[in-house]
Parts: sequence; structure tokens; C-alpha cells
Amino acid sequence: MGKLAVGALRAVLVMVLVGTVFVQALMVWALVSGKDPEDGSLPLTALRVITILGMVSVQVAVVCVGRLVTMVRRGTVFSHAAFRYVDGVIGAIVAAALVWFAVTAVNAPGQRDDPGVTVIMGGIGVAILGVALIVLVLRMLLAQAVARDAEASQLQAELAEVI
Repeated sequence: MGKLAVGALRAVLVMVLVGTVFVQALMVWALVSGKDPEDGSLPLTALRVITILGMVSVQVAVVCVGRLVTMVRRGTVFSHAAFRYVDGVIGAIVAAALVWFAVTAVNAPGQRDDPGVTVIMGGIGVAILGVALIVLVLRMLLAQAVARDAEASQLQAELAEVI
């Protein structure tokens, strides 16, 4: 990975991290302040708590991706240490899907006249789970690459002994 790509990705990750912390702070402030313009159409308190939890899942994914980028830059990504961060990304995506399903459940009673919105929201949740499955497949590819790298190192050591 080039320095420009790494720098750009790190800048994006920092902006996302700062943005999620800002949103969380606003949601906590809205919960604590008690100034709620709630007219009863949506349970805003539940949605704010769900938003805070959703931002946590994004933050976990951002930190894990940041660590993986560091490992790529150092050339150590093909190691068993990378699995912890890939598993963190998978867990964060699954958590984000669960948070989305919670938003769907909270929103569903208001959609009785048009249940298609709830079905679409449920479909989006399933798509988010599909992204987690894609990352799981990429994790399996990483496992194969780590195994090949270990095998190549072993063969290189054997060749060095012969020479």
C-alpha cells in the first residue's frame, strides 16, 4: 500500500471516528437534557440509545481497520495477530446489523399502513449481514495466505540449510 493511500485512509478513519463521537455526544446530551420534542410518533429515547450503540459498532470497526492498515504498512498482516482485528470487524458488522434490526422493530409500529418500509428495512439488515459474510470469506482467504506464508518460510529455511 502506498503512503498516499494509507494517509488518505487514516484521514477518513479519523474523520469517521470524530464524527461518531460527536453524534454520540449529541445523543447523550439529548437524553440528559430532557428537552424532548417528542410528539409520540416515534420513541426518540429508544432511537437515541440505539444510535449510540450503532456508533460504538462503527467505532470498533474503524479501530480494527486502522490496526489492519498499520499491519499492512509494516508488512505483518500475514500473521495470526491480524485475525483478532478481522474478527473485530466481523463482530462490528454483525452488531451493526442487530442495531439496524432494532431500528426496524422500533419503527415498525408506525408503518402499519405501509408495511413495505419495514420489509425494505429488514432487507437492508439482511444485506448488512451479507457484508459480514463477505468479510468472513476474506478472513478465510487471509487464513490461507498466512498458512502459505508460513509454509514458504519453512521451505526457505530448509533451502538455506541445504545451501
